[in-house]
Amino acid sequence: MAKKKLRIALLGLGTVGRGVYDYITERDDMELAYVLSLVLFDGITCPVAKNMEQILADETVDTVVEVIGGLHPAYEWVKASLEAGKNVITANKLLIAAHYRELVELAEEKHVALRCTAAAGGGIPWLTTLARTIEQEPVIHISGIMNGTTNFILDRMHTTDVGYAEALHEAQELGYAERDPSSDVSGADIRRKLVISSNIAYGRVIDENAVDVCGIEQITDGDIAAFRRMGRVCKLFAASRKLERSVVAYIEPTLMTPAMPESAIPTNNNLISLTGERIGKQSFYGQGAGRYPTAYNVLQDCVDVSRGWTGFYTDRLEPTAVDNRSVVRQYYVRTSGVDAWLKAHIEKVLDRAVITTPVSVAEMHAWAKARRAVDPECFFASLR
Repeated sequence: MAKKKLRIALLGLGTVGRGVYDYITERDDMELAYVLSLVLFDGITCPVAKNMEQILADETVDTVVEVIGGLHPAYEWVKASLEAGKNVITANKLLIAAHYRELVELAEEKHVALRCTAAAGGGIPWLTTLARTIEQEPVIHISGIMNGTTNFILDRMHTTDVGYAEALHEAQELGYAERDPSSDVSGADIRRKLVISSNIAYGRVIDENAVDVCGIEQITDGDIAAFRRMGRVCKLFAASRKLERSVVAYIEPTLMTPAMPESAIPTNNNLISLTGERIGKQSFYGQGAGRYPTAYNVLQDCVDVSRGWTGFYTDRLEPTAVDNRSVVRQYYVRTSGVDAWLKAHIEKVLDRAVITTPVSVAEMHAWAKARRAVDPECFFASLR
């Protein structure tokens, strides 16, 4: 007996949506029942839905692929799709991070699939790797470069003489950065990816707002020159670790030695690693964004659903606090003046910055947040 085709409603025909459309229309084991998008391109060969209600009412549609991005109406449409008993595949990290527990529990209640592999890692099959690993042994640590835009900017600043603004403009021209790049350069994009990854890896549910994060908006040519003299490379680095009753989770600019694999990651690529209890560290490299790399993982989720996958990557949902007091680092700090806290923690004075004594990640981020009210251009990076 011929296998039933997956009938898919595609929400969104932007950069990723167009890639998904191209992939699905080339296959004979799945078909596009509808597309729903504010912007359409020439040559669409499947029906265009008038509204979301049309898709929800069609019982022949078993799977909804959401690639419109943003929180609204994506949240309402995804929730309604799950409630209607339809599988959901999404690339929307903002949505999954914000409504993680609610959507995972709803998919389990309705016995349908909720997949979001493209939401963390772009073209890297990162979340599926985590899911396979935790079936066999505990994952205790996650780390890496999780954003192609910021890696491109930092790579250009290190390998050429361009400044931050010019490197950002190049990233936008190449399609690596959005017109509004704030989510990338502030670290918010990485924070969502780290939250989703950590929740799956550790069977926990952490609050996105509890994760300490510092981006690269304040980095300057002078900082890069100082890093070169130190023999270091700056990367925007994310890390989390499972503790007995809490989770360590933070994102910050990090000064790496050339011996660290992450220091050599070029242009818009990502390198994400997991550490298992017995298998040790394993790393996964590839493009973290882009039309076809991201659409590739959306399609892989479709294939998994067509093979009978239901549920989420994990059914463990233990609410857990974030506590970054146990991780201690030295920091490069550039600011307009030396306040009492910084004065008490200076180990070395550089030309236009200082190196601190070892301080906790939580303490450093709390100080920097307060300091930026006085000096908005204050910048820091941890030393590894």
